[in-house]
Amino acid sequence: MNAPRIVHGGGIAAAAARFGGRSEDWLDLSTGINPSPVALPEIDVAAWHRLPDRHRQDEARAAAARYYATPGALPLPVPGTQSVIQLLPRLIPAGRRAAVLSPTYGEYARVLENAGIAVDRIEGLQAVTEAHGLVVVVNPNNPTGRLVDRETLLALHARLSANGGCLIVDEAFGDMRPDLCIAPLAGDGMPGLLVLRSFGKFFGLAGLRLGFVIGESALLDRIEDGLGPWAVSGPALTIATRLMASDTTAIKRAIEARKIALDAVLVAGGLDVVGGTGLFSLVAHPDAAIIHEHLCRHHILVRPFDYEPRWLRFGLAPDGRGDARLAAALADRAG
Repeated sequence: MNAPRIVHGGGIAAAAARFGGRSEDWLDLSTGINPSPVALPEIDVAAWHRLPDRHRQDEARAAAARYYATPGALPLPVPGTQSVIQLLPRLIPAGRRAAVLSPTYGEYARVLENAGIAVDRIEGLQAVTEAHGLVVVVNPNNPTGRLVDRETLLALHARLSANGGCLIVDEAFGDMRPDLCIAPLAGDGMPGLLVLRSFGKFFGLAGLRLGFVIGESALLDRIEDGLGPWAVSGPALTIATRLMASDTTAIKRAIEARKIALDAVLVAGGLDVVGGTGLFSLVAHPDAAIIHEHLCRHHILVRPFDYEPRWLRFGLAPDGRGDARLAAALADRAG
């Protein structure tokens, strides 16, 4: 029997159906996505008209290698990193267990368990044993923002690879902290290491459904075969090629400013920020469920967690008006 589907952020239509209002009038703070999507580059007609030619993928891979600083590997474009998570059961040696550093993004454990693989949700990497053939570390973590340093990850990888295992490092929120990312070390020289990177979160284009995976050639070939031909659209490849070659300094500064503004609103509203990344903040409060519903009645959606009822995750508002709207709603609760 499959585990029930996870309710992720971004469910504005469902929230509007329950609490009223038009979807477009809601303030969606339930995701960890840049709220100010970058301007799309011009896309040639052939990208829409033809199946994606090989040269588009090659150009996107070369641009991604420069962007992610991966001299030992050409990142493979995929239709969102969730598509790769669906393939992970194929990568674990038969009879081995999986370990997921938890709490974290729930789809890892769900997909593995649905494939009949025993999963240990571990709180520390010291719990990894020789029984584990696959270990997942989300770094920076979603939703806590927990960070694992490169040296620790490299030591873990050495333990796993020596025993025929695989280390999965999800760096979906790594664009704001490239100094901590292990992606530059992935490639044929590091067998058994697979790094997942999101494209849409940082650039604010989650609807593009695009990500990249970085690792040894043989492993990427298996993933590409599993996804099938033409997995990523020509327009997505073209957009990625051009945006990854652009100067992203202004994007990073805008995200940093939005994050500072969000945390100021949360603190002023009496909420305790206990974690997060550059694209979201995690708060803990004994009345989190009440606060969540209160904000919904003000047509503001944030992310609750069934496994930790004291937590709420707040994404970034697109501008000062969004900050003011959230501040007013929190003040109304206090009043």
